[in-house]
Amino acid sequence: MSQTKQPRPDVRDRDGRPSNRTDNPHIRELMAERITRRGLLQGLTATVGGAALSSMGMPQSAEAAGSSLGFREIAHGLDHTHHVPRGYRTDIVVRWGDPIFAGAPAFDAKKQSPAAQARQFGYNNDFLAFMPLPRGSNASDRGLLFANHEYTNGEMMWPGIADNNAKRDKLTAEQVAVEMNAHGLSVVEIKRTDGRWHTVVNSRFNRRFVTSTPFRVSGPAASHPRMRTKADPTGTVALGTLNNCAGGTTPWHTCLSGEENINNFFTGDSSKSPEANNHKRFGLSTRPRNPWFKFDERFDVEKEPNEPNRFGWIVEVDPFDPKSTPVKRTALGRMKHEGATTFVGKDNRLALYTGDDQVFEYVYKFVASKSFTPGNRAANRDLLDDGILYVARFDAGGTMQWLPLVHGQGPLTAANGFNSQADVMIETRRAADLVGATKMDRPEDIEVNPKSGRVYIVLTKNAGRKPEQIDPANPRADNAFGHIIEIVPPGGTGAKSDHAATTCAWEFFIKCGDPKNPKHGAQYGGPVSSEGWLATPDNVAFDNRGRIWIVTDGQDDAANFADSVYAADTAGPGRGITKLFFNGPRGSEVCGPCFTPDCTTLFVAIQHPGEEKGSTLDNPSTRWPDFKPDRPPRPAVVAITKRNGGIIGS
Repeated sequence: MSQTKQPRPDVRDRDGRPSNRTDNPHIRELMAERITRRGLLQGLTATVGGAALSSMGMPQSAEAAGSSLGFREIAHGLDHTHHVPRGYRTDIVVRWGDPIFAGAPAFDAKKQSPAAQARQFGYNNDFLAFMPLPRGSNASDRGLLFANHEYTNGEMMWPGIADNNAKRDKLTAEQVAVEMNAHGLSVVEIKRTDGRWHTVVNSRFNRRFVTSTPFRVSGPAASHPRMRTKADPTGTVALGTLNNCAGGTTPWHTCLSGEENINNFFTGDSSKSPEANNHKRFGLSTRPRNPWFKFDERFDVEKEPNEPNRFGWIVEVDPFDPKSTPVKRTALGRMKHEGATTFVGKDNRLALYTGDDQVFEYVYKFVASKSFTPGNRAANRDLLDDGILYVARFDAGGTMQWLPLVHGQGPLTAANGFNSQADVMIETRRAADLVGATKMDRPEDIEVNPKSGRVYIVLTKNAGRKPEQIDPANPRADNAFGHIIEIVPPGGTGAKSDHAATTCAWEFFIKCGDPKNPKHGAQYGGPVSSEGWLATPDNVAFDNRGRIWIVTDGQDDAANFADSVYAADTAGPGRGITKLFFNGPRGSEVCGPCFTPDCTTLFVAIQHPGEEKGSTLDNPSTRWPDFKPDRPPRPAVVAITKRNGGIIGS
């Protein structure tokens, strides 16, 4: 199956360019002491949930076996299409350009228009959520599919456009308008008929959210002068959402979406602006990466220096109310959000976890001030506007602290440029720098296992680690493979776990790489097969048995095989023993894993198929999923089911 691949082009901010210049401690600096003092973790049982560690099972020895996953593992590979285990099948549910409204035109690569794209499924689907219909039910044959559309590949959309700034600079106003409408979010009803999933084009629930869609701004930064522009002197209505990556859902049945690499969309010299240092810390550049500023001045920071402050938030959408206005929740902080996972724990306290997806950035948790009220949707709708945002510091000895980011506390004062909580939220990264958070190896998704209440932090990789930073726990100066950390809140398992606690235990779940290659420094819960080891973990999801499903981003670069889906038990003898379940087509990233409530369908998003050096619309490296000579590769959502029915992974 393996073929020689070409390196993936740098079409977006690959999150490998650090903008964090502080000398805060790196997670790797703590790992060596953490491992050498590993036995101390058992002494934490009385205070930080160590009882949960015992009951759920620590990583097993090399002789351990007994995975609960019954599928026959597939082989690593790199080719033009996707692959699933024997006994499974796939359906393409929806792809870029598919109409999602009655009367919308069918996809035609040669006849794209802004009006058509606004009524079609967007590009580069990332996060997915399946929201059962009716709302609040456990229906698994009908629901709303919520999807993020992170960015566009102009070289796959337009003839003669290579992946470089000089070529992209030739895009016309109409082509840019199409790209703008290919970003954002989609809500589309889907239904399973005779075992196969399809879209319901005439559904009243179907919506598109694009760069011109009004979003209400709520929370501490709403109406602040730093949020105001010429077009919005109130600072309360932002147009559009950009670079939406991973997200989450809420217990009151709304969807959350994280705005990530928004710096790629802005250009201009802001050195004379009061926002100069803020923009620099966020990675904005005077080098144009995107020609949008030529046709919309709000993307030119010299003309609208506050416009970037209106992006980098977590947005909330009610998919069940087609007339609702989406909201940017500024109490959750401004950063390159990857993930927005909520969990209701002890005393009905609601926590939300999110990562800042760039090398040497941080991990965050928000705890709402008010408790979640089951069955009272109205009472819960604004829980994300009032609470405390924390940033993580990982200490040696197996404990970690959640440090509050509250105006007036510690260094977050006017003396350091923070005159209000709005300033703290607009410059969350700088606030985290000052309180001494731990610099991480590119935090991506953060998810909570609903069975155990444990928190899983996915750290994709970090090529920027220097040789002098190696240690016995992570002997990789260049962390090319990534790892997953597990946080154990105190109080018990599941809903009894205390996610409002500011002191928790932490441990490694897996360290990725090939365990047969000592240079990789890999560590799993037990022996994995030659096909079961993985690299560059990205997003994760949990099935109703508490098993973890891991998707990857960058395995083609790190290991020369396609991005994939792996699964593992999180408890018992199979804990941390990963098995390969799905391979994506070449050049793609596999993302957005989510299950139907009965776990008989696993949805995954295939993003940027064919995104490789030299691959263009005129000569793509794959034409997945249509495989027609007049069709380019198209990002799409795949539904995976068992041919004879049954639980995924059984």
